[in-house]
This record gives sequence, structure tokens and C-alpha cells, in this order.
Amino acid sequence: MDEWIHHFIAGFPLPALLVIIAVTLYTLGRGAGMLVDEAVTLSTRWGVPKTLIGATVVSLGTTMPEVAVSVSAAIKGSPGLALGNAVGSIICDTGLILGLAALIAPLPLNRAIVNRQGWLQLGAGFLLVIACLPWGSLEDTFSEGGRLPQWMGWVFLALLVVYLWQSIRWSRNQKPGTLMEEEVESHTDSSRAIFVLGKLTFAIGLVVISSLVLIPAVQEVAARMRVPESIIAATLVAFGTSLPELVTAVTAARRGHGELAVGNVIGADILNVLFVAGAAAAVTSDGLAAPPHFFRMLFPMMLFILIVFRVGVFASGSELKRPFGFVLIGAYIIVTVLSYTNRAG
Repeated sequence: MDEWIHHFIAGFPLPALLVIIAVTLYTLGRGAGMLVDEAVTLSTRWGVPKTLIGATVVSLGTTMPEVAVSVSAAIKGSPGLALGNAVGSIICDTGLILGLAALIAPLPLNRAIVNRQGWLQLGAGFLLVIACLPWGSLEDTFSEGGRLPQWMGWVFLALLVVYLWQSIRWSRNQKPGTLMEEEVESHTDSSRAIFVLGKLTFAIGLVVISSLVLIPAVQEVAARMRVPESIIAATLVAFGTSLPELVTAVTAARRGHGELAVGNVIGADILNVLFVAGAAAAVTSDGLAAPPHFFRMLFPMMLFILIVFRVGVFASGSELKRPFGFVLIGAYIIVTVLSYTNRAG
């Protein structure tokens, strides 16, 4: 499907491409708005905190572009791109996206859930690095790199099932009355839960499809305007697959549902390891190669940004405030500059 979209987009003249970009940006915004509204409704009806809804239902939908790109890249013989997309998305989600959401509005923290899911988020990052290490020749890690084997990909997918199952159990154990009365009253005339789930699924589909069309349209415009391909690959692809998380988090923050933004990013990071990297490794007999650059730069940068977030949560009170948004974005900028400097050297 990805190749068909690229081929279809390439046939349009430049003015039409600009119209396509404008339309997809509009539908992306509308889809994200619907996604946030229905997720909040679902949270109210089920009595489940918005942070947990964001970390499971919403993040499953918004990570679909990463899954599609990484699995497709793995099948086509580009395992480095597949793994790099997963790692890069974690860096982008935690640094840039959560940082921007915090700048828009302070993000409320359900500390019990954020601490629990946050440690899983950090643990998933370390698990990915450990799984890629060349255990038979650790001394060659920085010169030869490592690999995420196929069997470990299946282990990751099994852990994904356990994570989702355990999240459902946690949601059932939530005490009633955790939501504000006025919020519950505002949704008393909402549709039945099954209809809400249908609208939520439609919204996720609208966000994902819009992003799948937007990315190749922007790439085609950039190519026609003679922007170097290396810049396109280093920016648009990695950023583009995280677009659903970005729009969802920003929309949630603007509408006063910051817990949903925090949960979405935490859940997306966990799924980028278990679902994106796991599925991409599982479909290839040789697994995913992790070149030396991953161990010298990408993995340390990923862990650095995750640790910055954990420290920020520990130091924060009941919400992530705007100054910490600057800290996260600053960490993202440092990581990006170091990455380009390393490649340039």
C-alpha cells in the first residue's frame, strides 16, 4: 500500500500536491480531535483514567504508522531502517512531542499510573538495548554492532499481549469516582460504549490514513524543490511516522486532557519496542541488524531522553509544567545535534 500511495502521489502536479497536503492536515486535525473526544468519553463510561486509555487504546492506534513502515522496511531488506524508525520514534515522542504538549498547557499527572507505566517505558528501552547486544562477542559491540534476532521479536510480541492484558486488569481495579462529576455529567447523553468504540476506531483510522498520505506528499514536494534526499530521510520519515502522536498529544493538551497526552506518549514508547521492533524482527529470518552507530549514538540517546523524562516526573508534583517542556525539547535538540555531528564526523 505504501508503494502504491507513493506512485499515486507522484502523478500529481505541484499545485495539486499542495492542496493534498492542506486537506490531509485538515483531516488529521479533525481525526485527532475526534480521537481525543471519544477517548475521553470511553474513559468516563468505563471509569478508567485517561492516562491508562492513552497508554493502551490510543497508543495502539497512533503507532500503526511506525508498525507499517518498520515491518515493510524489514521485509524489503532494510532492517536498519526498521529498527531506526522504532528508536527514533521513542526519541521524538518523549522529547519533542511531550515537550510541545507541556508548553501548550501543564500536563496533569496521575502519579500512580505514570510511575507504573513510566517504569515499564524505561524498562522497555533497556530491554531493547540488551536484546540487541552481541552476547557472544561483547567486545565487538562498538565496532561490529549487534542484532535483534527473530525469536526475540516473537518474545516482544508475547510481552505485548501480556502488557495489554495486564493493563486491562489494572483498569478493572481502578476505584470508582476517580473522574470529576461535571465531566461524567457532560457525557451522560453519549452513545453506548460500543458506538463510542466504533467512532474511536474511525478516528484512529482517519489519523493513520491521513498521515500515510501526508508523508509521501511532503516528500514529493521536497524532492521537486530539490531538497537533498538525505535531509528528507533524516527528518520527514522519522518525524512523519510520529505525526499521529504529535497531533493527538497537542490536541489533548489544548482541550485540557493532558493526562491523555502523557499516557499516549508513554504507551507509544512501550509499543515502539514491543510492537514495532517486535513485529519487524518477527517477520525476518535474520532479525533486525543494529549497526555500531546504534550502540555509539542512537541507543544512548534513547535511554538519555527516557531517563530525563523519569527524572522530570520524579521532580514534578501533580503536573508536568511548562519549564519541563523546555527541558524535554532541549534534550531532543541536543540529541539531534549530536546525531548529525556524529554522522558528519
